[in-house]
Amino acid sequence: MEDTLKDRGRLSTPQAPSQYDGTLDVIIFSVNAKIYNLNMTMKKHSVLLLLFFLAAFISFAQKSPKETADISLDYYLPSNFTYDEKIPTPKQVLGFEVGEWNVDYEQLIRYFEKLAANSPRISFEVFGYSYEKRPQVLLTITHPDNLQKIDEIKAERQKLKDPNASLNFDNMPLVLQAGYSVHGNEASGINSSLLAAYHFAAANEIAEDLKNIIILIDPSLNPDGYSRYSTWVNSHRSYNLNGDPNTRELSEAWPGGRGNHYWFDLNRDWLLVQHPESQNRVKKFQEWLPNIYLDYHEMGSNATFFFQPGIPSRDHPLIPKKTVELTEKIAQYHVKAMEEIGSLYYAKESFDEYYFGYGSTYPDIQGSIGILFEQASSRGHLQESNYGPLTFAFTIRNQFRVSISSFEAAKEMRKEINQSMHNFFKSAIQEARSDTDQAYIFGSTTDVARSYHLAEMIKHHAIDIFSLNEDIIVNGVPFAKGHSYIVPLNQPQYRLIKAIFETRNSFRDSLFYDVSAWTMPMAFNLDYMALSSRILNLANVSPLDKNFSLPAGIVKGEKEAYAYGFGWEGYYTPKAAYELMQKGYLVRVSHEPINLADKTVLQRGSILVSMPRDPKEKNPKDLDNELEKIAKATGLTFHSIQSGYTGGINLGSPEIDVLKKPEMALLVGTGVVSLEAGEIWHLMDQRMDVPITLLPTERLAQTDLSRYNVIVMPNGTYNTFGKEEAEKIKSWTASGGTLIARGNALTWLNKQELVKLEFKEDKEAEEKKPAQPYADFTKNTGARMTSGTIFHANLDITHPLGYGYDKGAIYTFRNSNQFLLPAKNPYANPMVYTDKPLASGYVHPENLEKIKNTAVVQVKRLGSGRVVALVDNPNFRAAWHGTNKLFLNAVFFGQIIKSGTAD
Repeated sequence: MEDTLKDRGRLSTPQAPSQYDGTLDVIIFSVNAKIYNLNMTMKKHSVLLLLFFLAAFISFAQKSPKETADISLDYYLPSNFTYDEKIPTPKQVLGFEVGEWNVDYEQLIRYFEKLAANSPRISFEVFGYSYEKRPQVLLTITHPDNLQKIDEIKAERQKLKDPNASLNFDNMPLVLQAGYSVHGNEASGINSSLLAAYHFAAANEIAEDLKNIIILIDPSLNPDGYSRYSTWVNSHRSYNLNGDPNTRELSEAWPGGRGNHYWFDLNRDWLLVQHPESQNRVKKFQEWLPNIYLDYHEMGSNATFFFQPGIPSRDHPLIPKKTVELTEKIAQYHVKAMEEIGSLYYAKESFDEYYFGYGSTYPDIQGSIGILFEQASSRGHLQESNYGPLTFAFTIRNQFRVSISSFEAAKEMRKEINQSMHNFFKSAIQEARSDTDQAYIFGSTTDVARSYHLAEMIKHHAIDIFSLNEDIIVNGVPFAKGHSYIVPLNQPQYRLIKAIFETRNSFRDSLFYDVSAWTMPMAFNLDYMALSSRILNLANVSPLDKNFSLPAGIVKGEKEAYAYGFGWEGYYTPKAAYELMQKGYLVRVSHEPINLADKTVLQRGSILVSMPRDPKEKNPKDLDNELEKIAKATGLTFHSIQSGYTGGINLGSPEIDVLKKPEMALLVGTGVVSLEAGEIWHLMDQRMDVPITLLPTERLAQTDLSRYNVIVMPNGTYNTFGKEEAEKIKSWTASGGTLIARGNALTWLNKQELVKLEFKEDKEAEEKKPAQPYADFTKNTGARMTSGTIFHANLDITHPLGYGYDKGAIYTFRNSNQFLLPAKNPYANPMVYTDKPLASGYVHPENLEKIKNTAVVQVKRLGSGRVVALVDNPNFRAAWHGTNKLFLNAVFFGQIIKSGTAD
């Protein structure tokens, strides 16, 4: 019986035999001891008692299948396939059946390596590494003949982008790529990849089909997040599975496994490519140009199963109708697959295809067909639901079966889909040639880094981009060589370029699953505009090299100077300032312009660096070497100053303040939005090289805060905080700290009366309205949400929070309906919305009126300290380089904001 159960995958642990042997040894030892102490006259009773104990303990040690994970491989596999016995099953390598445990990432890699070693259909590739140095892997599964000519096939696929190429669609293989579990705690995807890999490697019936199909399996789009999640659920899994939603297994600790190492949602990063996981994956996507991309997700436990198409009215207008038609056609294969196993499903609801940063929409703007799958989540190994017990195995099976149905669609629609991709790029070129705009130009005259990073982002998407070789003025706006770039529209990625640069303020629908705007030059706060063919032809440009990098900065002037100065305009100025403070140099900020002997003007906010009063072992040469190293890494320009008797103000002026090195704490944990906390952590740790303490909210009351001079409260409810925490924050701030608070953290501060903030009330909610149809509730409430829109604001660039900006007009990103009234102190509102604030995206007309002239940033005084109140998120998705400086200015300059200017 035991062997039969093991064959069926019914034993609950891979170490079952050794565990049972050990248990029986203990049982026998224990019973023998008992027998030794029994009276010899009771031998008969003792033997009976021994047999009873043995039966009881063996029964206890060997759980019945009903109490554990009753799973077999047959549960998953379709009955109409046979499998090559030489190909190892997941259980033969892992020691347990798929779905019994969450496979850990190292086990997953081991199984895929074993598959590749045993199957002539498979090649195994490591194509990158996550932040935590986990390998990103790709299985290529196809006919062995194709594996011998992969480079040739890839080169042929690139011709799909050439409108004039002569292609043989009868013989061209189709590429089907499957990307699993970009959200790490949506684990049915990654665990189903084990089955998909086994099926495509071992199924005998598809051997000939693989001559025309190449399958790419990316088993885990988020290795770090998944590892965090799988460790949690496996560590808290009971052998008697418990579906109670309150059990610890089903309640992940903050921040959960959804995000990557820095807690980012990688399913918003396909377009933005701010993280190595995305950069590596997009490179592989552009290398292969998959025809179909499968994107595996999970949703609430009381749902069923979703596959695209999504809500028709929410398709982005740049997605061609043919792509939508093919998605609908492929969906019929999923219908059949779901109905064969009796699983409920739906389409054309809940999800849209609008934002191009999803794994399911990024392909749609590039001739591919992206397909989203959403499976109701067990969020562990068993979960109660409205439909009854939801097992992990059930969720895995659904995801696996649509992998097979996608293969069937690819097999039968291969020629049509390849032709569609070619036609996509051909029509893109035609549209580009008829467009009145022929290129976009963008840049900054004061900051080489922001321009570079936008160019870098664009380059990731296989877009041709050029740098200016000489200065140019377009419509009165200067664009400097080395700081500016041109993107021609007449190229295959025409539609994607339009999506990156366009502004859009009219929409078919007023509901959005995610953001409604992402105009990237606005996010980087760069000058940009469309160019006509005439101006494009006049520009002197050079194509960007494949390995182009941030232009190095320089140190101008003589060495061993009296002091050095650099403007605060550059993106990496905070990084430079911190490094110099960390090395012990005197770092100061000027509140007035300084005129240098070579006619250079250091504007307000410029940094002055000199030897400390007590240099000890330091000498001027050390500073020279340090500045040269920093300049090379950051692109900044440092100016040698030979005399303190400068124009404007002198270098000993009281209008120059000494800066204290930021000692930062970031509140994290229960009550904090992990996405925003992660954005701040990433900014300081990855970009600015500034150490930051991740301070758990539950430890705040017991923590000595005196070691910090900056504390950040990201957006969050802070519902676990009471009077003790409020008093702690109040006392620390009043003692001279800088408290930076964002979003709903402001609501908490207001409620605790730490500061007085006035918000526009929702008068509409108080007014009586006529009866409304029940069916309109979702539509009407959703239309009033501001889910992600770009606005115009005015920034006071003479205020320390505005230092480094060369003009007051600025873009800001908003995804809330929080409306902060300006403070009564006229100096306390350094950034406010304009009276015509909408720049790009959707906003309800009533909210647009409410936003006008309200505060984006406000400064409050609390004792000797400052509270910097941020309504909008300046660090959104690591892509808003243009407003990062607002946040960084609060970190570095909050300490020197004059008390009379704070409310």
